[in-house]
Formats: sequence, structure tokens, C-alpha cells
Amino acid sequence: MDQGNTAFILIAAAFVLLMTPGLAFFYGGLVKAKSVISMMMMSFGALGLIGVLWVLFGYAIAFPGAEGTVAPWSIDWSAIGLSSLLETPDDAAFPPMAFVCFQATFAILTVALVSGAIADRAKFGAWMLFAGVWATVVYFPVASWVFNFGLADDGSFEYGGWITKGLQDVFGVGAIDFAGGTAVHINAGAAALALALVLGKRVGFQKGVHVPHNPPFVLLGAGLLWFGWFGFNAGSELAADGTAALAFINTIAAPAAALLAWLLVEKIKDGKPTSVGAASGAVAGLVAITPACASVDPIWAIVLGLIAGAACALAIELKYKLGFDDSLDVVGIHLVGGLIGTLYLGFFANGTGLFMGGDASQLIVQAIAALAVLVYSFVLAFIIGFAIEKTIGFRVKNEDEIAGIDTVMHGEVGYTLSDAKV
Repeated sequence: MDQGNTAFILIAAAFVLLMTPGLAFFYGGLVKAKSVISMMMMSFGALGLIGVLWVLFGYAIAFPGAEGTVAPWSIDWSAIGLSSLLETPDDAAFPPMAFVCFQATFAILTVALVSGAIADRAKFGAWMLFAGVWATVVYFPVASWVFNFGLADDGSFEYGGWITKGLQDVFGVGAIDFAGGTAVHINAGAAALALALVLGKRVGFQKGVHVPHNPPFVLLGAGLLWFGWFGFNAGSELAADGTAALAFINTIAAPAAALLAWLLVEKIKDGKPTSVGAASGAVAGLVAITPACASVDPIWAIVLGLIAGAACALAIELKYKLGFDDSLDVVGIHLVGGLIGTLYLGFFANGTGLFMGGDASQLIVQAIAALAVLVYSFVLAFIIGFAIEKTIGFRVKNEDEIAGIDTVMHGEVGYTLSDAKV
């Protein structure tokens, strides 16, 4: 067992776990002051719930090993409760439990990402029910499609889900998604769009009405997300080697370029670059580079960042034109950014991209993977959300939304400015 790589994986897992509290700050700063507790609690609620479900059965669904080859839904019954993974095989590079820990943090973050689309108007209990069901029937199996693979000595897939081995068997190449462009960002973005449609628009929804109450929180959250993303991307190599180093520098280059591109778009459109724009641009670049971080050279990472930053800055305006209320731009940043990063590999992936010595096969499989995850997640999220809304109710009353839902949902306020009872 390589203790250095084991330490690398465990540290990377800690980095990624920090992203969920970071997301809570990022989202919390974007909502109104009387909804900040509710918003942050949806991230922390996901942390608690998905952490437990992952141990009980999430890992068994997401990583059925060779037993889950190509199948869209499989389960390793021996891995229920993780007891079978406590011992480390003699020939293992690292303890299986280290990988379990690392992937648990991905599941938690992905679910938490969805909550940004329903800020200011969702019941906490309904959100927790949605989170548990959606993770079980959407995230865990989609993670298996993308991340559950084993490689032969020549780099081909020995086994894997249909997005990896299945597409390789048909097209000669499998979809590339190094750290979760499809499984995390397209998946969460599609679910966010579905929930935004189910819950409907906030009271008084129109451009310029809902403004971030705490931009410093947004910048703090973006900084924590960026920090954790190094574990997200470089850690996905599962070894402290050259590929991890490439993923690391690309996780600097792409979001840095995206930040600049977003600010430039803001300056041209609105006359002023904003702190929230800088934070959002960095996150857009991080989203886009996630699937591509180990498959493009740094110069192409910069190009990807510029494209993603500009495109996502424009995409967040779609909700006003199309009439859906994605409160915190999960669709405009995560769905659009994930699609850009995933499809970009079809053109610029080293060795297989259309402009990098390959043919159209890589682009085709990237498009199939992206579309499949988008449709699967959207349809099931809509069904789950709609069922919750029609039974126990997902959305709070209009009067509670207007007043702010922190006291209604949690009996707390985010800011107490005196000792007077509130």
C-alpha cells in the first residue's frame, strides 16, 4: 500500500467536504437576509442526510464494480453498510475506504448544489425528502455510469458503466469526465431546472428585484469552493503524480480566465464589474474545467475558462427571457458550464479530440453522455419534486416567503443587531 497516495486521497476528500460549507456561504450571501439560515441549512442538511445514505447503500449503488458493467442500475449487496470494505487487500494501492470517503464528498456536494434553484421559497422538510430520493434514484446510479470503471494495462476499460465502457464498446472511445462534469454539474443543473419549474417563481420575480444581501459571504464561499476544488479535480487521479499536477494547474488557469471573462461581459453589458460577478465567474470556470482538467493542456484550459466565463455570464439572463426562476443561477452556471466543459473535450481532448488528432467519435460520446444525464436527471427530479409538492407541499406560503422563511422554518434569524427579542 502506498501511504503517500493514501494520504493524498484522504486530504483531497477533506478538501472536497469543505466545499459544501463553502457552498452554504456562497448561496447564503446571494439570498435576502431573512432567508440566509434556510439557504445555508439546505447545504448542511444535505451533508448530514447524504453522508448517512452513502454509508448505508449509496456506495453500493454507485460502485458495484465489475458486477455493474454497462448496466444502468446495479448494486453490490456485499457493500451495504461498508463492512466488506474494512480490510485492505495486500495488492491494493490504497485502502478501499479511502476511496469511499473521497466519493462520499462528491455525493454530498452534488445534492447541495441543486438547492440554489429554489432559494427563498422551499420547505426544509420537503427539501430533505427530495434530497434523499433524488440521491438514491439519480445521483448514485449516474455516479456508477461515470465513475465506476476499471482500467486495463493499455488504458482501455476492463469494466465500467455504460457512459464509459458501454460507449467505448460502440464508438471505440468512452466519454471523458475526469471529475464530474456530467455526474455532478449537468446532473445537479438539470435537477435544479426541474425544481425551479415545479416550485414556480418567487413573489415579485423580475430582473433587479432580488439582490444578494451579503457579497462578502459570496466571495468567502467562492474562495472556499475554489480551495476545495483542488481536491475535487486533482484528487480524482487518486495518486500524487503528473496527472494530478496537470489537473491542479488547470484548476487555477480555467477559473482565473473565466473570472476575467465574466467581469468583461459585466463591464460591457452593465458598465461595472461586480464582486458577485467575479465569484460567479470563478465558479463557472471551475465547473467547466471539472470534466476536462486532466485531458487538456493549460493553454486550452485558459481558452475553456474564457468561453465558460463569457457564456455563463450571458446564460444567467435566460431565466428572465424564458420565465423560470432559478434563484441562484444553478442552471446558468452548473448546467451550462458543465455542458460547455463536457462538449469542449470533443474538440480539444488530448489525443482524441477532433482538433487534437482524433475524429468525431469523442465529440459524439461526449454529447451522448451529457444529454443522457441531463434528460434522466431532469425527468426524475421533476417527477419527485411534483409528487412532493402535490402531497406534503414543497413551497412555503407567499406571506412567509415575503416575510423571510428563516423564522418560519428554523425559528432563527441570521442577524441579531441588538439584545431586543425578535
